[in-house]
Amino acid sequence: MSKSPVVPVSRRESPGGADSQETTAPSYGQSRAGDVFQLLRDGHARTRAELASITGLARSTVAARIDALTAAGLIGPAGEAISSGGRPPSRFAFQPSARIILAVDVGATHILVALLDLRGTVLSEIREVIDIATGPIPVLDQMLELSDQVIARAGRHARELVGVGIGLPGPVEHSSGKPASPPIMPGWDGFDVPAYVQNRFDVDVLVDNDVNIMALGERASHWPDVENLLFIKVATGIGAGIISGGLLQRGADGTAGDIGHVRVPRGGDVMCRCGNIGCLEAMASGPAVAATLAAAGVPATSGDDVLELARRGNLAAIAAMRQAGRDVGDVLAASVNLLNPSVIVIGGGLSSAGEYLMAGVREIVYQRSLPLATARLRIVQSMAGGHAGVLGAGHMVIDHVLSPASVEHLVQQQP
Repeated sequence: MSKSPVVPVSRRESPGGADSQETTAPSYGQSRAGDVFQLLRDGHARTRAELASITGLARSTVAARIDALTAAGLIGPAGEAISSGGRPPSRFAFQPSARIILAVDVGATHILVALLDLRGTVLSEIREVIDIATGPIPVLDQMLELSDQVIARAGRHARELVGVGIGLPGPVEHSSGKPASPPIMPGWDGFDVPAYVQNRFDVDVLVDNDVNIMALGERASHWPDVENLLFIKVATGIGAGIISGGLLQRGADGTAGDIGHVRVPRGGDVMCRCGNIGCLEAMASGPAVAATLAAAGVPATSGDDVLELARRGNLAAIAAMRQAGRDVGDVLAASVNLLNPSVIVIGGGLSSAGEYLMAGVREIVYQRSLPLATARLRIVQSMAGGHAGVLGAGHMVIDHVLSPASVEHLVQQQP
């Protein structure tokens, strides 16, 4: 595929990454191979005659589109249908292993690079420690090195790559892929991430906020039928991915869901790194909880230390985790009344403490939200866990590169 660093501003991913405005109703009356392919994306094998019946296209036209999609490697033979007399007709199905996707989850202190097939199955992955504050070039260079490694580990080749999806721990202008004044990412503001990555991989590169892609990944993998979902990441930072009416909501400037900088009742005059006081992140993030414990004489310097203490049954750590949950619940109670989600998923590093954090969240949300808003509300721990980000980044790219227009472009590139 040719370079395409900019995604149109009007483009919005549905919670598995689907293009709500581009692929909601494929025009099967058109004769493009990309439109015919949409009927095969579900993995069900179909014959030429079945496709002709569904699309209304001439069988000769369908045959030509099948040949073009087969040449591109997107579909392949899938056995034969039952014959009604004569030679059994051949069936064709989507071949998700035909091409590969790089999906990258960049956090404040970690990077996870995964290689996915076109169905979103993880083929290989590598996770390493980073410091996002070192700046975009060191972090992206490490990402590119790890990308080469995951491709090699899976026995694939870079020429099979059709797209890269990246989640970053800060606001992102999704139309350009550039970070926009990210509070914990010095040196990243306005950096052209897609262009830098495309110097190495000449494919489409999509970039979004890490919590947004986690919301996409969690829904695609575990809540595909849920139309209204909040994904809350509680880690070094705190943020929310908002899916409302089946669509990911980014807001006017890509900052929707930045709940970490909402003031909480217990915040007092505690200074936050954003410059304000009393922010949720300053009270309930991993570093904040660790600082609270350290001030009480409990040895903790990071969120990981807090988790380890809680797992060992340290009462101070357990109490601190539950209080962090209450602080998160204070903000979520207002969000529940405003957005009326049916599912709230708690993810991120501190969520692995399980019920300690969750108990505090549930306590406040059910206490302070309207009864009607919580009547069917479920508050659950992330089931995708540490893979939510790469799954979401992968699905975001997959639905972009498998859209009718992108498939048509890929087909036309074939010799």
